[in-house]
Order: sequence, then structure tokens, then C-alpha cells
Amino acid sequence: MAKESMKARERKRQRTVAKYAAKRKALKEAGDWEGLQKLPKDASPVRLHNRCQLTGRPRGYMRQFGISRVTFREMALSGKIPGVKKASW
Repeated sequence: MAKESMKARERKRQRTVAKYAAKRKALKEAGDWEGLQKLPKDASPVRLHNRCQLTGRPRGYMRQFGISRVTFREMALSGKIPGVKKASW
């Protein structure tokens, strides 16, 4: 599991991106690059990183489910994800 501080930092970045999204869009359309520079660094969506919602794992992230591959496998095998079952042929 990731440290709580890493998960909290990522959540804070998501809030900052959402807060400044409209302002960033307006500044970009106006071509005000100096105004854009004055916004916080974390207001840029490029700084976001996908993390597992349950464990905070940064690698092996599955966008469709919002969790890591390890967590997905555990949940699928225990039947916690509806419509997902182990393949056999």
C-alpha cells in the first residue's frame, strides 16, 4: 500500500485541478501565458497520476475500474466485481 501522504497529495492535486480548470481554459483561449504562469503548478492536469482508489498503487492502474491490477484480481476472484469471472476454455 502507498503511504497515506502520497494518496492525500494526489487527492489535493485533483481538487486543485478542478478548482482552476475554468480559469486555465479562459487564460489559454485569451493567450495570456503570463497569467497562466502565475497559477499554482498543481493546477495543471498533467501533474495528476492515476492511482488505485483502494491501495494507492501507482502502477498497473486499470482505468475502467479505477483500481490496480492486483486489487482487481483479488476482488474478481472473491466475486466482488459483478460480471467478471476467471476465463477458462
